[in-house]
Amino acid sequence: MSQSAEKSLTDVPHRGLITISIMLATVMQVLDTTIANVALPSMVGDLGASQDTINWVLTSYIVAAAIMTPLTGWMADRLGAKQLFLTSVVGFTVASMLCGISWNLESMVLFRLLQGVFGAAIVPLSQTFLLNINPKERHGQAMALWGAGIMVGPIIGPTLGGWLTESFNWRWVFFINLPVGIAAFLGSAAFLPAVAKRLRGFDFFGFAMLSLGVGALQLMLDRGGEVDWFSSAEIWIELGLSITGFWVFAVHMMTSRNTFIDPRIFTDRNFVTGLVFIFVIGVILLASMALLPPMLSRIYGYPTITTGLVMAPRGVGTMISMLLVGRLIRLIDARVLVVTGLVFTATSLYYMTGFTPQMDDYLIIWTGVLQGLGLGLVFVPLSTISFATLAPQYRTDAASLFSLVRNIGSSIGISIVSVVLTRNIQINHAELSTNITPYNPNLAALSPGAAAGDPTALTQIDGLVNVQSLMISYIDDFKLMMIVTLCAIPLALLLRKPRAQVSGGAPAVHMD
Repeated sequence: MSQSAEKSLTDVPHRGLITISIMLATVMQVLDTTIANVALPSMVGDLGASQDTINWVLTSYIVAAAIMTPLTGWMADRLGAKQLFLTSVVGFTVASMLCGISWNLESMVLFRLLQGVFGAAIVPLSQTFLLNINPKERHGQAMALWGAGIMVGPIIGPTLGGWLTESFNWRWVFFINLPVGIAAFLGSAAFLPAVAKRLRGFDFFGFAMLSLGVGALQLMLDRGGEVDWFSSAEIWIELGLSITGFWVFAVHMMTSRNTFIDPRIFTDRNFVTGLVFIFVIGVILLASMALLPPMLSRIYGYPTITTGLVMAPRGVGTMISMLLVGRLIRLIDARVLVVTGLVFTATSLYYMTGFTPQMDDYLIIWTGVLQGLGLGLVFVPLSTISFATLAPQYRTDAASLFSLVRNIGSSIGISIVSVVLTRNIQINHAELSTNITPYNPNLAALSPGAAAGDPTALTQIDGLVNVQSLMISYIDDFKLMMIVTLCAIPLALLLRKPRAQVSGGAPAVHMD
């Protein structure tokens, strides 16, 4: 990119108002990935759905967003990044209102599909805009702000959704997007600078194959738990379609010209390593978020609001970390910050393996703060260094891939910990029940009624066994995530430190 072009992107007026506007849209979109989860039970009766079919409210949104996310780069070049962003914000807001007035399950699924289609471009475009309107020396601070919205949104989503559902009704989970969407649109329309369009052919075959791979994978991950995974023919079909789509897309991308995604993106070592890292972050962030609320409900009996209050400090830790790291990244090697963050995250997961059914809130809160600090330390420098050595013309495509891989990591992480949890609950229950027999003197000492076969006493003992088997199973999941985090640390050695800019407009060049 030339010096004049770089200047036109960085020397823009109203940078603060632009940032606020695009972050409002980003938080709105990210919140909707989790805010509707707690409202599902309330939707069942109003929409005439069953407990099995109501999950399509979540699945439709996830699959639509996953398929449309890689299309962001091409659409931004073809339509103009500003025009696409404004269209996405309007479409997402209107689709949210339609979700709020849905009259049956079919209409809700259709409107959630529209939400996913329009919302897919918001996150990668917001990241691209923040990189474009800020000079390189401020990319760390820009990514800190962007990362705060990306990572705190899923944390506060269930709490906000639970409060809206209990205080009003589930429809307000979607209506809340109206004022946010209007503010984001007005601010973006007024202050967001226009970016030149770039004529670019559309690789329909490449897009179709990538969509097949992503869509089938998301369906498999979302439906697996309901149909007992690989004992179902549906899962095998979806797995086959996913592998076929990804394989054909990879071969097509490497052997054809003018492909949907330029393969030269993957020659940048920082970006490729960043994709692996963000996949791991996706696994850890949303997998732990998926585990903690049901754990607090099933073992400790916390209502939704209390669960949100106990988990809120995790978001506070992330915010503090990101505010600090935005400035630290100028002084400390980004790779050191990434490793430090992973160590913090692994440490928090280690202490989470010490959870017991009798503990108070303190351990949950401070491990959440420590994990939030760790994830913030990883996310900001990772988002910065992943794009530091990448040519500016690839930013939008790269940002869409960055978001896609993070979301796929989240889906895979949630599926894995859910499968492991379900399997271990059964195993742990069976092992703990082995010694509960009338001939065990310890049982007689603990509960003479249970040893004598009293049904009430046996029910109480079974309840204790259920709680203990649940707790051990959650601990096993935390241990698994700790191992994944530790295994990711050596990847930091593959990251390159970008050479400082020599002139105003020269892009960063590779080092070592």
